Amino acid sequence: MSEKIFEELTALLDEHHARYRVVEHPEAGKSEEVAKIRGTELGQGAKALVCKVKGNGVKQAVLAILPADKQADLSKIAAALGGTRASLASPAEVNELTDCVFGAIPPFSFHPDLLLIADPSLLERHDELAFNAGTLVRSVILNAEDYARIVQPKLVDFCQA
Repeated sequence: MSEKIFEELTALLDEHHARYRVVEHPEAGKSEEVAKIRGTELGQGAKALVCKVKGNGVKQAVLAILPADKQADLSKIAAALGGTRASLASPAEVNELTDCVFGAIPPFSFHPDLLLIADPSLLERHDELAFNAGTLVRSVILNAEDYARIVQPKLVDFCQA
């Protein structure tokens, strides 16, 4: 569990005067479970997937952020970045690029080689986003406008229809 990522994240949010709160909670295995514990809707969850895009001379690690109630279409991610295929990163690659275990990855990239993209629906449906903050036992609930302002993600429509 990455206390370092939590500290970097909250320092960044404080530096940008973001409106957020931290929620300590028991470890939960599924997005549905943690949403209930947090008292948020499933769609407020910012799910983070670490992907690799390849082909056409492209080789890019991507942190793809989408609502927790949606599924990613990896082919849309590949196409948007000029590649021919995309796949999920291995647990070792996830750890190397995010310093987090799967499920604890916040929707922020702290690695220079990890391009952050977000599906536009993430920012359109709720006033607040909820996500694990480097650990499986601590979440942040963050104002969605503040998230967009701080991260300025590349917006890519990659959710399955």
